[in-house]
Amino acid sequence: MKDFRVADARARFGELLDRAESGEGVFIERRGVRFSLQAEPHPKVSSTRPPVFSYVDDTLLQGEWTWGWTTRGIAFRPRRKAR
Repeated sequence: MKDFRVADARARFGELLDRAESGEGVFIERRGVRFSLQAEPHPKVSSTRPPVFSYVDDTLLQGEWTWGWTTRGIAFRPRRKAR
């Protein structure tokens, strides 16, 4: 925990921010009133992406169709039956 006067806090503002970010208590005093400086935690960003499809046809789930490359890009194609 570190106490600073306003004039010192202005001169060492970067150091104050570094200390607060590391979790150390930082207090600034002005005319008898103490202010606490705390870093807010970063919001957690979800690394998962939303699903591409919201509806899947039963034939896809049964494995009767697959993806295939064409000259125009990706397209559905029927799966070949095993002999």
